[in-house]
Amino acid sequence: MGAIATVASIVLAISFVVFVAFFGRLPALRRTPIAWLHRLLCVNLPNAIKGLDNRLTGGRISSSLVRFGSYIMYDRHPTVLIFYILLLSVGEYLYLPAVWSRLSPLVKVTGTIAIMLPYIFLYLAATSDPGTITPANHAREMARYPYDFTLFHPGAVCNTCNLLKPARSKHCSVCKKCVARCDHHCIFINNCVGAGNHHYFLLLLLSTAVLTAYGGLLGVHLMATSIRLRFPHFAILPWNARDATGRDMSWTDWLTAWSWGMQYGGRGTVGAGGVAMGAVTLLALMTTPLVVALFNYHVWLIYCGTTTNESMKWADWQMEMDDGCAFKRRMDSEKRVKDPSVEPLWTRWPVEAEQVLVRTRDGNPPAKDLNLPGEGEWEKVWRVRELENLYDLGFWDNLVDVFVPGFMFRDPQMPVVEERKRKRKRRRARRTYLS
Repeated sequence: MGAIATVASIVLAISFVVFVAFFGRLPALRRTPIAWLHRLLCVNLPNAIKGLDNRLTGGRISSSLVRFGSYIMYDRHPTVLIFYILLLSVGEYLYLPAVWSRLSPLVKVTGTIAIMLPYIFLYLAATSDPGTITPANHAREMARYPYDFTLFHPGAVCNTCNLLKPARSKHCSVCKKCVARCDHHCIFINNCVGAGNHHYFLLLLLSTAVLTAYGGLLGVHLMATSIRLRFPHFAILPWNARDATGRDMSWTDWLTAWSWGMQYGGRGTVGAGGVAMGAVTLLALMTTPLVVALFNYHVWLIYCGTTTNESMKWADWQMEMDDGCAFKRRMDSEKRVKDPSVEPLWTRWPVEAEQVLVRTRDGNPPAKDLNLPGEGEWEKVWRVRELENLYDLGFWDNLVDVFVPGFMFRDPQMPVVEERKRKRKRRRARRTYLS
């Protein structure tokens, strides 16, 4: 039982730390123990170490570590990408020799496909242009989405690229470029996730989840088969397992049987590489929930018609609403006069903005002499669910926009009113992370 306990403890600890580090900043977990642990791990503990180092060495060690951490986290380099590839390849090298001879032809074929797909989608996601905005394609990117006057307003200029920022774009400080429909910068692919490679990133997550689940479940099946050679009445589920006398197997005996399977169950013989195979199986089983959770989160963002970058903006707006400093009013897109120097006269997205959202410092409505867009009286907003998400056309159309960029774009010659009637599918922002 010692081997299974040791491996499980190590893998579980690593998986939990990774989960806290990657998901602790999500707005949905802001008031949960996960967020508290993230602050402890990423803020409080480093500050305490820095304070101790200031006393002992004048801060020399901590400053060196900060520079190294900034390079690892905020500079573009393939370190984590290489680590991810090694994690896949080394795991497969340790796993496959112990099980290959016991697999049926069908499992060998499907397993080979499951192994190859993550490498293929990783290559495509890492090497594809995420949607870099350049002077050559700037006009096209400006016409991709309209400004919603909520998260994105016309006239904003990127100080680095010296270009007007298209709606839904973001300048990546790691890649040093503006990216169309930027979701986030992913260190696992050493690239941004944007309009050009978002679909490859989703397929990478899906194929990795399938691979880890496939390898984990297959390993459990093969180990259970080997265990039954030694414990004939063993079962994968503890309440179905029986000992040699036919009585219910105790939890201790059941875990002992699994420990034997992890050490010697690779090929059903003692010392045949079962330890490596069992460790990889356990790693795959414990990694699968993390990958599945990340994939489900990005599918949920597509369902909501938003991106990771935009979800953070919605969170910032909710804080303004909590302070009573957010106001909205109606935008009549038919009467709105566009300034072609800061936004295109038409965009290929089928709907236009119908609201204006602003913040004030004193909690009072904006003054009438500010010449802000929109018409009518300003209304205080308290919840994100009271707002319209311009970029949400429904799950299917959102998914099509991710996988086939440009497919949802309308013909600029088609009357806007008729097009809006055909595509009147917008959803309120209540379907975001705050729901």
